[in-house]
Amino acid sequence: MSSAIDRKRGVDAPQETLRLRLTATRRRSRDLAAPLTPEDQCAQAMDDASPTKWHLAHTTWFFETFVLEPFLPDYRTFDRRFKYCFNSYYESEGPRQPRPRRGLLTRPTSEEVAAYRAHVDHALDELFARDLARDAEIAERLELGAHHEEQHQELLLTDILALFAASPLRPAYRAASPRAASPAAPLGWRRHDGGLVEIGADGAGFAFDNERPRHKVWLEPFALADRLVTAGEWSDFMEDGGYATPTLWLADGWATINQNGWRAPLYWEERDGQWMRMTLEGLRAVDPNEPVTHVSFYEAEAFAQWSGKRLPTEFEWEVFAREKDAPADMFGIVWQHTRSAYAPYPGFRAAPGALGEYNGKFMCSQQVLRGSSLATPPNHARVTYRNFFYPHQRWQFTGLRLAD
Repeated sequence: MSSAIDRKRGVDAPQETLRLRLTATRRRSRDLAAPLTPEDQCAQAMDDASPTKWHLAHTTWFFETFVLEPFLPDYRTFDRRFKYCFNSYYESEGPRQPRPRRGLLTRPTSEEVAAYRAHVDHALDELFARDLARDAEIAERLELGAHHEEQHQELLLTDILALFAASPLRPAYRAASPRAASPAAPLGWRRHDGGLVEIGADGAGFAFDNERPRHKVWLEPFALADRLVTAGEWSDFMEDGGYATPTLWLADGWATINQNGWRAPLYWEERDGQWMRMTLEGLRAVDPNEPVTHVSFYEAEAFAQWSGKRLPTEFEWEVFAREKDAPADMFGIVWQHTRSAYAPYPGFRAAPGALGEYNGKFMCSQQVLRGSSLATPPNHARVTYRNFFYPHQRWQFTGLRLAD
């Protein structure tokens, strides 16, 4: 039977290791929410974002629905009304609160959501105490649930930034960290001969189903930039009329920027002749040497056209990232746009049932991003990870690396 992850992993992973990982992941979600007020946790900045309280409850609903109810004997569902409130997009699990209206869920309260998490965590402890996590299918779902919660930890930070950026007070989520002021290195290029390469997860360790099957792809010779595009370079694009030159833009992109009045990356605002940008550390001056972030695929594609280069394919990016001397900024700063449409790999099959809705049904009209961002949880990034967003979306920590 096909699966959202490698079924062997559940058997191979020691039960205690899985329990510790799960406990740490659940604790990290609470820690990320700790600096926020109950008011912060309930509000929704826009249709694409979700309230912190919803993220905390939805990740709990995932374990209750896909692990505890089917596998823990005598499990008591916390509140059946939560199934409507906190389902995300699983059609097989029934109707749900519309995504743009999640911010209207003032009830249940933050305290009730905390009680919900405690109830499910206690039941997960009971599942391990009964030694049930040795079962391959249960272990598989527990590991998938942990990775799913890490995805929502990243979204939690992304959505809080969107919320705080909408506030006239421009609050900071966390204190500013020291930064060493240093100029960006001159842009260099790493050449690759191309050829027949293998792409995708190889079966060792966890991977989502959209990273499989591993398969061969032919690449023509190419080069990738040895660093990310900077905010200073983006400023040059803006000053040269990049947002006002239709020949640089895809048709849908040109329509999007004019419909929405985009003239700079998201969260940039001009004050007294200086560009500022909203960050998790509050409003601060744009540093021309730092990588640009919060740009859409449309904007990244237009910048690449303006620069006389292009965006890499996801396959070029993956091959490049595997190199021993790959740049450190491949991970942990911004998700990097690629020119690849989000589509199934040859031989892909979604898992049966509700868990088959995890990735496969979104393989249309979206673009692949690779790498990871400053909001990505530790150890959640890998070379084969395929993130995906619609081409107009830019509230995520997204930037770009050029190809030639």
